[in-house]
Amino acid sequence: VPRAGAISEAAGSAIEQLLDAELQLPEPDDNAGRRHYQAHAARYARGERVRARHVLFAVTPGVDINALRQRAEACLLDVRSATPQEQAAGDRFAAAASTSSNCPSGAQGGQLGWLRIEDCAPEFARELFGHAEVGVLPRLVHSRFGLHVVEVQEREAGTVPPYEQVRAAVLQQLRQQSFATGLSQYLRLLAGRALVVGVDLERAETPLVQ
Repeated sequence: VPRAGAISEAAGSAIEQLLDAELQLPEPDDNAGRRHYQAHAARYARGERVRARHVLFAVTPGVDINALRQRAEACLLDVRSATPQEQAAGDRFAAAASTSSNCPSGAQGGQLGWLRIEDCAPEFARELFGHAEVGVLPRLVHSRFGLHVVEVQEREAGTVPPYEQVRAAVLQQLRQQSFATGLSQYLRLLAGRALVVGVDLERAETPLVQ
């Protein structure tokens, strides 16, 4: 029985055993790994640096998530709509960070300085590194800390190692993707078999779900 929102160790172990038995996941081979590497080589660059700043809308206990998202989206729209002339007359992004950010960096206009991938939470790093975008990103960046409006000010490209040097990381990424897809399909299949009243679940009646 869950206590304080957490399941017991025995229950967690039972769930892992169930998923191991039910999710028949193919082991990625080098052909799949090389295709993924060729399509996403920039993700595995080493030494890449990004100079960025942000406005953080922090998720805190009791916060109204919908209202928080609306504030973040309004901020994103505002800073992206600034013309070059308006930016020259006054730094709209820095002003937004100063007045709205829940990060101490707001006092410095949201400046985070030069960042490497290891400096960032993984979910934040995925949005900043391995891309060519410069400027205010056209989307909110979600992290464990909340919602971020992010501007990439400069990039310094790293070097992309050969596949053989990052093979383990590439194959692990493919395993994670395969697990996420398999788990989603399995949960939809379970929902299709379940009788649930009052909740609309995305269901599948056959294991051949897409």
